[in-house]
Amino acid sequence: MNHRTSNKLAIGLTLALTAVYLAGPLAVHSRPEGLDTDAFGELPALFSGRCKPIDSIARNSLMSISGRQSLMRDTESLDAVTWLLDVIARPDVADHDGVFRVDHPGVRGLLGLTDPTVKRASYNLLMQKASELQAQAVLADQTPQDQRDAYQGKVLQLSNQLALYQSLRGMDAIRLVPTDSVPGEWAPIHFVSQAGGGSTRSARIADGYRQLFVAYRDRDASRFNSLTHSLRDMMRLDHRALTDRARLEAAFNRYGVFFRASVLYLVIGLMTMVCWLRWQRVLHGAAFALLVVVLGVHTLGLGMRVYLSGRPPVTNLYSSALFIGWGVAVLCVILEYLHRNTMGLVVAAAAGFTTLLIAQGLSGNGDSMAVLQAVLDTNFWLATHVVVITLGYSATYLAGLLGVAYIFRGVFTRSLGEADSKQLAQMIYGVICFATLFSFVGTILGGIWADQSWGRFWGWDPKENGALVIVLWNALVLHARWGGLVRHRGIAVLAVFGNVVTSWSWFGVNMLGRGLHSYGFIDSAAWWLAIFVVSQLLVIGIGGVPERLWRSRSKPVGSHRPIGTPAPTGQGKIAALNAE
Repeated sequence: MNHRTSNKLAIGLTLALTAVYLAGPLAVHSRPEGLDTDAFGELPALFSGRCKPIDSIARNSLMSISGRQSLMRDTESLDAVTWLLDVIARPDVADHDGVFRVDHPGVRGLLGLTDPTVKRASYNLLMQKASELQAQAVLADQTPQDQRDAYQGKVLQLSNQLALYQSLRGMDAIRLVPTDSVPGEWAPIHFVSQAGGGSTRSARIADGYRQLFVAYRDRDASRFNSLTHSLRDMMRLDHRALTDRARLEAAFNRYGVFFRASVLYLVIGLMTMVCWLRWQRVLHGAAFALLVVVLGVHTLGLGMRVYLSGRPPVTNLYSSALFIGWGVAVLCVILEYLHRNTMGLVVAAAAGFTTLLIAQGLSGNGDSMAVLQAVLDTNFWLATHVVVITLGYSATYLAGLLGVAYIFRGVFTRSLGEADSKQLAQMIYGVICFATLFSFVGTILGGIWADQSWGRFWGWDPKENGALVIVLWNALVLHARWGGLVRHRGIAVLAVFGNVVTSWSWFGVNMLGRGLHSYGFIDSAAWWLAIFVVSQLLVIGIGGVPERLWRSRSKPVGSHRPIGTPAPTGQGKIAALNAE
């Protein structure tokens, strides 16, 4: 079998297996006891200012409280919608579930959690300690934010989680019923009076929900399913667009497009590593084809979020992580198509998997498509300034990851010959040029937006300073290269420090709690950021080792060929020997 046939078979087999993996969740799953909780989760409701499916309310609430989207009860795994139904209709059961994650030793001591194997507390346990918890929460709330310690922060977090649970339990926060009197207004079911003779549709919907919760409590699957479909039909009469959008969002949640994309990015990385060892011609084409497919899946996920939210792709830290990974993957496809040296494959796999993992960690803050603050409520600037500057982030990270690959290949392997070194340096240089342009333009657009919003173009806000530092660092790298201060190794080392600069602008300034960009503040991930910065400084230190000690320099320069490139044969081999 020749190489061309093997290549086609490998690509075909890879795409077929990928199609099976992606199509798997589309199969219809039977529900336990016949309860169609998927259909119930597709019903629309108003929660936290946004009309969304009950499925999203359940997932976001459980994630905020427990840090996960499913629950183990004894040996049974419950999805978020079933958990929410239990909280509403069977609180005597749900109140015993350990859903409140408690990690801080001081908070565990406050609650009397002495067993180290018990990581979560139940609602019943919290209510037993409600007075102590409330007293500590009041003291923490009276302490200025910049003076609170970790214990006070965790106490306030737990207090807020308890309040969220109680609002779900009492159905105060979830507005299930669209009102007849005021268009666009929704109300909790207990705010809508009983329909004496079925006088209004709102009253009939409220009554339908009351009967549905009774049917769920009684485990009457037939009546539960009938009422669910009846409620959906009534909703569609006056709110067809909202109902259809909610149904689509619920299906999008269940599919887990970004989780599946992260798995495929990991597969690409593994295929590339095997490609370095053997079967280079066969696996290289298959891995590139898979990257194109994964990029399509990633793009589809972003497009669905844009459609469902009605906003550009980047509106918060969660969506920025999704978009940065996507931007790196797009640039990697272009680089791999042009150079075919597997660097685009391995960097796309690393960046795609890591950014989607970061996004998963950021999803615990609640609704990732939440209503925006007034200062952000402009699709024009979100689509220009935010998208452009995030592409600048993506390109700077890509240059830094290519720099890491250059250093690792040079120090620890024999694969970095003079030709490879020159090619990788050219890739880094081109990407930094792209990053400089987009970072600069994005920063200027941000200044114009700030002038319109706050009446000044520049105010040395921490976020503004972070954006400026990225521009200045990329410009420094380019000038160092143009001035001959650095060559191949130098530009790679400088590009790695670009990862530190970009991470500080992306995450670091959001941890300061200062400035007008308050919508981006977070109080976690500081340790992860510190670990990442230290790792990049170590890579830079490794890159500073004298080149005579690099393993790749132990063979004659120019004797290597790019990874994934077939060895020359025939006239090509003669030409290569003459070149040496």
